[in-house]
Amino acid sequence: MKLIQELFGNGIINEQKRDELQKEIEKTGKTEEELILEKDIYPENSLFELKSKIFKFPIKKVEAKKVPLEVLELIPEEAATNYKMAPMGKRENVVEIGMAYPEDSGAQNALRFLARQQNFTYEIFLITFTDLNNLLKQHRTLKSETKKALGELSKEKKDILIDQAISFSKIMVDDAPIIKMVLVILRHAIEGNASDIHIEPGREKLNIRFRQDGILHLSLFLPLSVHPSIVARIKILAGLKIDENRLPQDGRFSTKINNQDIDFRVSTFPALFGEKVEIRVLDQKEGLKSFEQLGLHGRSSEIVLEAIKKPFGLILSTGPTGSGKTTTQYALLRALNKDGVNIVTVEDPIEYSIFGVNQSQVMPDIGYTFASGLRHILRQDPNIIMVGEIRDEETAGLVMNAALTGHIVLSTLHTNSSVGVIPRLIDMGVRPFLIPSVLRVAISQRLIRVLCEKCKIKARPSEKVRSYILEKTKNLPLSAKKELKLDDQIFVYQAKGCEDCNFKGYSGRAGLFEVFYMTNELADLILRSPVESLILKQAQKQGMLTMEQEGILKVLKGETSIEEIAGAVEGI
Repeated sequence: MKLIQELFGNGIINEQKRDELQKEIEKTGKTEEELILEKDIYPENSLFELKSKIFKFPIKKVEAKKVPLEVLELIPEEAATNYKMAPMGKRENVVEIGMAYPEDSGAQNALRFLARQQNFTYEIFLITFTDLNNLLKQHRTLKSETKKALGELSKEKKDILIDQAISFSKIMVDDAPIIKMVLVILRHAIEGNASDIHIEPGREKLNIRFRQDGILHLSLFLPLSVHPSIVARIKILAGLKIDENRLPQDGRFSTKINNQDIDFRVSTFPALFGEKVEIRVLDQKEGLKSFEQLGLHGRSSEIVLEAIKKPFGLILSTGPTGSGKTTTQYALLRALNKDGVNIVTVEDPIEYSIFGVNQSQVMPDIGYTFASGLRHILRQDPNIIMVGEIRDEETAGLVMNAALTGHIVLSTLHTNSSVGVIPRLIDMGVRPFLIPSVLRVAISQRLIRVLCEKCKIKARPSEKVRSYILEKTKNLPLSAKKELKLDDQIFVYQAKGCEDCNFKGYSGRAGLFEVFYMTNELADLILRSPVESLILKQAQKQGMLTMEQEGILKVLKGETSIEEIAGAVEGI
């Protein structure tokens, strides 16, 4: 009875109370912890901190809602309840196990058996009864919701694609099981801060994967038999043809999740074992950000703000698909959105609704393209125009003309670097002499994961990394060098993992930017010799930070890790 004795030794209870507690434990069979908390002798958190010191097990807090179902299911619910233990997270093949009684040999033996059976290694932590109960409750909630929906669905024994007339009426009923199943998937994606949901039929199972902080994670397995019904439900929500499964389709829908109105963009794609569905989560809080929230700081932010204050000109965002170009465009629109201006956009698709901005969706099927939309926009007396993407020569020519005739024009282009927009525009038929007078700024970007502030570790880099950092930072502009104050003591930061970041070491994403801006020297060079390597060299002379240099600065400031930059930038 170490806890009771410790409380007595610390003067928290007297000798009489100690003896009473010991007798009651022998009589009732309750544990010390249960009795102390039941009689409100000592607070739970303080009691378990005391227990941690006595039994030498580290104590850990956990947020149950952030633990995925596949982690919780590593220990069966019955075993978790009997032995008062539950999985809290997983890093590679190491499972973090929370135990209320880690000193119990029976619980330790059961855990060893389960680890051998499931083929995982583990690390033990002490957790409070409250945290344990929350984990068990989360396990039951996730499992019961999924099983209940599956059970109800199996009772119907009707495939929606076989009998559409009956299925249509069934699927629209509020308590229809397939509706519950789709809502379970959507809700868990929102609660896990997922940006995308992938519904992928395999040979034997239906895989549900969520993209969190840019990384895909397997979240649920479902029977393959429910796949047609789930796809049909999503198609109905998105206004797609449910009887067309041979061609890709695109759509969108909105629904209320946890009292929040969330938009979803849907794309279907015919695959080997059935239609794959990709759902993009369009959360207004995540999509409409300021420059600071995007990760655009310092001189780069100042350059962009100066560019949008000009009365006319072209501002381009470049980068691969999924690099955050549209989010950057929306941030620019928000900065430009004032009462005295008329902003008109033509997009594919409209991802977020912005109050005060006139947004239009292209429809290529009926001939409404970026080019035709832009022609009509010019008749709407706009001050600011946003064109979702420059895809062809016609759109490129119209964009340049719009920027020349007194409009601020925002658009995106697919190039690997900000400097690459020059030869790309020329390839699309834009005359070189037009570019310097029209192009204000080109912003190239990638998305990188941000280190968790609660658990990131400061460390000395390896000699190879240190030499690389010194080599790449020696040519930094003077302003960046002053801000950085590099000396012999170079430190980087590494991901560790804690309950706040669900043991990933990263929490959220930010942009990695390279901002190219037009100057007189660059204008002369573009007219004489528009070669990308020469333009890059001149831009660097004028103080432009390359994406690689920007990434190193973020590493040295502790915003991200060198591994994350290596994954985003070639040459590291």
